Amino acid sequence: MLTLDLAQTVVHTALDHARSGSLPPMTVAVLDAGGQLVAFAREDGSSLLREKIARAKAMGALNMGVGSRALAGRADAHPQFFSSIIALADGELVPVAGGVLVRDEIGAIVGAVGVSGALPDADEACGLAGIIAAGLTADPGE
Repeated sequence: MLTLDLAQTVVHTALDHARSGSLPPMTVAVLDAGGQLVAFAREDGSSLLREKIARAKAMGALNMGVGSRALAGRADAHPQFFSSIIALADGELVPVAGGVLVRDEIGAIVGAVGVSGALPDADEACGLAGIIAAGLTADPGE
């Protein structure tokens, strides 16, 4: 189960990771398996659209059952299909790295983390650091 304490660990560690890498202001959203927001942070100076991007990265991973890194490859290969999927998801799917599924000890999806603020690989690295610090399993969709 993705508790509030675990979700807050994810957020704080993701932001610490961003600060240690001198990344721009970041936004982190942690959703449970049902897509409900459990924890969220937007650093001072993070641009206005970052909240929606972070949530859409996480929600897209949940909606498709795969991390957003894998969605990026699929979107490149099938752009028309993904345009339709994004429309069906009411825009809550961003097919770039930074949306990471969270799995429990038996591999069940318990939530997702979306990070936005830097380039996609750096966003993803922040999410991975947070998930690992919480003792959960990260699935970026490689």
